[in-house]
Amino acid sequence: MNLTRRALLTAAFALPLVAAFTPLTWMGQTLASQGSNGEGEAAPLEQRPLVIHSAQGPHRLSVEMAQTQAQRQKGLMGREVLPADHGMLFTYAREQSPHNGFWMYRTLIALDIAFIDSDGTIVAIMTMPPCESASPSNCRAYAPGTPYHAALEVNAGYFEQRGISVGDCVSLSGNAGACGSP
Repeated sequence: MNLTRRALLTAAFALPLVAAFTPLTWMGQTLASQGSNGEGEAAPLEQRPLVIHSAQGPHRLSVEMAQTQAQRQKGLMGREVLPADHGMLFTYAREQSPHNGFWMYRTLIALDIAFIDSDGTIVAIMTMPPCESASPSNCRAYAPGTPYHAALEVNAGYFEQRGISVGDCVSLSGNAGACGSP
């Protein structure tokens, strides 16, 4: 095996390991990364308080933190209900492409999704109905058309009912209720 091929193979195996141990940060906070419980089962998702700041006032949610690839892939699949003041926050270590989206394969409830930039500003909002197809290739992808660092899923209609829109701001607990760069 030549040196170039060996270097490429080494890099291919090392990059996922580096990503697995790189601390996840968003809005200046280091977020804990959860894996499995050591018995092959996924650990319960961390719950955190989240506030959406809009002209109509602060809106408080309890969110499950989807921080690992496996947690983000599963998302809210198979859930029959999501309490009114709950959601799921998908966080990423790196900025995501405007073309990377979400889908509703095996998701049973209609959801709103807000795509959020690194400062906590909502950059896109969409409503996603469940995909009724048994084939994932027949499920539409919902891409924001703008880069993002996080995405917040809540029950469909949540944002419209509360007057939450693009340009509003999201903060996690520990950010002293402020938006923008820390």
